[in-house]
Amino acid sequence: MNLKADRGAATRERVLSIATRLFAERGYDDTSIETVLQETGLSRGALYHHYAGKDALFEAVLEATESAIGARIADAVRGVADPAAALRTGALAWIRLAGDPVIRRVVLIDAPSVLGWERWRAMEERYSFGMLKAALKATGTVPRDHLDVYAHMLLGAINESALLVARGGATATAEAAVEDFLNRLLKTP
Repeated sequence: MNLKADRGAATRERVLSIATRLFAERGYDDTSIETVLQETGLSRGALYHHYAGKDALFEAVLEATESAIGARIADAVRGVADPAAALRTGALAWIRLAGDPVIRRVVLIDAPSVLGWERWRAMEERYSFGMLKAALKATGTVPRDHLDVYAHMLLGAINESALLVARGGATATAEAAVEDFLNRLLKTP
């Protein structure tokens, strides 16, 4: 029984890896299930055994990508004791990650339209938005009754900067602007 479960997990991981590459290279709209089947060598039935369809496959790719982003940001802020510095470090790590083709295409461009705003926001709440809100709260610089609104505004500003980087903008300029913005928001020199 373990062998069957291990094979199933290996198949899911292989499909996820191939689908991630395809979605990043071609985008959601131009990635067909047929292409995924060709690249993986699976039958339609075998693919649908693991993923109910293209939407489910994309959502699994997004979930894995969001999880990896969260881990990389957590690594970037590990050991940063000051909450304002941790928020700044995490935001700048996100700006740098935005240039990655998978993150650019899957998270920033396709996810909101493929999942719809509500489902995309729910996933963001579990990952980046949730981390951002917790980091902003830890700084103690935002009134509690405005925390959620400030977090949304900050996420919007950071994501717009990330989109600039993702679309080929100057990463250093975006990083400097986000750092300046956060310094002003957090009232730090």
